[in-house]
Amino acid sequence: GNEAARSLSNDVSFYSIATREDDVLFASFVNCIVLATIFAQENGIQREKSGEMPLVSVFGSDLSWALRDAIAFSGSYDQIYTKHFAGNVSEVDRGRNMLSQGGPLLKSFLRLP
Repeated sequence: GNEAARSLSNDVSFYSIATREDDVLFASFVNCIVLATIFAQENGIQREKSGEMPLVSVFGSDLSWALRDAIAFSGSYDQIYTKHFAGNVSEVDRGRNMLSQGGPLLKSFLRLP
């Protein structure tokens, strides 16, 4: 009943980013921004140290600063997560939003008695 509804309302693993199917370039750019936040997290680069992000010319040399600026604006994966879900979700309860360290995240949603 209410307990299950409350549990689902606190489950942030249902949040995702969506882009239009007919705009492949923009979708690729959004994916690169997400990957940049994860790269920053894995390499200990916080908003305050965004200048340590590499310049990447995936979308041309005119935009090589874009990933660095994304981190300067929003921070690493954890900084974004904390800003929007702080106090609501523990690191253990992130579900599919938990960063994998040392290999792929292998998680089963099957609950055994």
